[in-house]
Amino acid sequence: MVLENNLSLVKKVNRLLNWGHWFSFFNILLALAVTSAYWLAEPSPVSVLGWLYLLLNWIGHTAFLCFMFFILTIFPVSLVFPYQRHVRGLAAILATTALVVLIFDAYVYASLGYHIGSASIDQATDLLRQQIVTNLRNFVLIVLAVGSLLLAIELTLSNYCWKKVERLKQSGIATPLFALFISSFMLSHLLHVYADANLKYDVTKQDNVLPLSYPATAKTFLARYQLVDLNNRALVQLDKLSLPNQFIHQALECNADHAGAPTLLLVTSNFSEQLKNAVASKGLRPLEQHFAPRAVNEALLNLLYGKFMIDNQTEQQLQAEPGWLGQLSSANISINRSADTEVADLPWLQTGVSGQFAILFDDAPQLRWEEYQQYNNIVLMNITGSHNQFNLAPVQVWSNWAALRQLQPHQVTQHLDWLPTLLAQAGCSSHASWLGDNLLKPRSLPKLNISGQEIISFKKDKMVILRADGSYGVWSAGTLLPLNDKLDLPMLIDALKRIETPGH
Repeated sequence: MVLENNLSLVKKVNRLLNWGHWFSFFNILLALAVTSAYWLAEPSPVSVLGWLYLLLNWIGHTAFLCFMFFILTIFPVSLVFPYQRHVRGLAAILATTALVVLIFDAYVYASLGYHIGSASIDQATDLLRQQIVTNLRNFVLIVLAVGSLLLAIELTLSNYCWKKVERLKQSGIATPLFALFISSFMLSHLLHVYADANLKYDVTKQDNVLPLSYPATAKTFLARYQLVDLNNRALVQLDKLSLPNQFIHQALECNADHAGAPTLLLVTSNFSEQLKNAVASKGLRPLEQHFAPRAVNEALLNLLYGKFMIDNQTEQQLQAEPGWLGQLSSANISINRSADTEVADLPWLQTGVSGQFAILFDDAPQLRWEEYQQYNNIVLMNITGSHNQFNLAPVQVWSNWAALRQLQPHQVTQHLDWLPTLLAQAGCSSHASWLGDNLLKPRSLPKLNISGQEIISFKKDKMVILRADGSYGVWSAGTLLPLNDKLDLPMLIDALKRIETPGH
């Protein structure tokens, strides 16, 4: 009697395991349909090798995920609790839940460029919150419809596999399918090893496209955003990066009714202790964690033109006044210098202070402070950063502008922010976005700057520097001490959206 019971139990478990293998196979087909969305969200490969790796990785890795899901969930349940109806129903619910999570992760990846994880949980939650807030009814209906449809499909597949398990075993397709999935998985990994060793970036840029696959590195990040030369198999200079036209030519629209109080940005190249004491006595207070390039011409390009220094034409660009300035009346916004201040890089500067909203270069502003009292808001800043370790370094900024003091603690600002802030204060706007922020209404994206061979991003106190050779570093923006952090790819991807998409 005991032997008969044991044989019966073994048969039950054996049939459940056979059923589980076929149930997993059909779920691999469903998962392949879902994971195709990841590839649709990415640029297509440009080489035969890239396409071959895409197909092998898509099939092999998706099959691997589904098989591991079976091993970790359905398989132990079948052994511990071998009651077919309960196991089949529970497996259908688990598979439905897994596919819903996979669909949500694919949606997050298509929208944000990265998967759900510890580093991106805030962004993913915010994306979900936006969908709920903007259209709650449709969101609930879509989730219920998709969940119900998937559950119905899973229950149907579960029932079909149980009834037809013997016929499926006799069909003879199990062995070739197993060989296809195993060979795809193994060949994709071998191909990745070869591509990584031979700098085949059309392959390695596909790292981390699928969930739980190869983690993306600094080099694969550069390859993904086409900052490498795929033909020459080498990293290109960051000055090859081409920005959309909206960042070069800004069409402005100004409305005096939207203008704020008169504002003056005073720029000096000699922020001495004497000057600091003088402006402190005038009621100005420091604005912490403001960063600017160490090179004068690059700092001017950030401050006055709202552009990165990404090519060798910086000096030539500085010879002419910014294109946006010619669209405005000098009585509204002006860029000038004091009579005893020379700015050799800007030959077009005029002397004197004019304009209700102005940028003025003055190396001794304490001597003419009474002239500047017509401005309600005064910002005094050093033109360049002074820390030799970084291309973008902290600078002295003092201000009596009350709204700026309401910036969140550890909120990094940079020279790129002053132009959109001043224009917004003057009531001017453009259909395209600036690379910097209006500090009074900053965007939620991390800060971005490109200096020489470095991509620099700030998020709160964290500063990430990614170099053209694939190396990187993470520092505290407040203390400039190195942090023992990994490369924050979600942060960099979000920062590069300042280039990819117009502002909101």
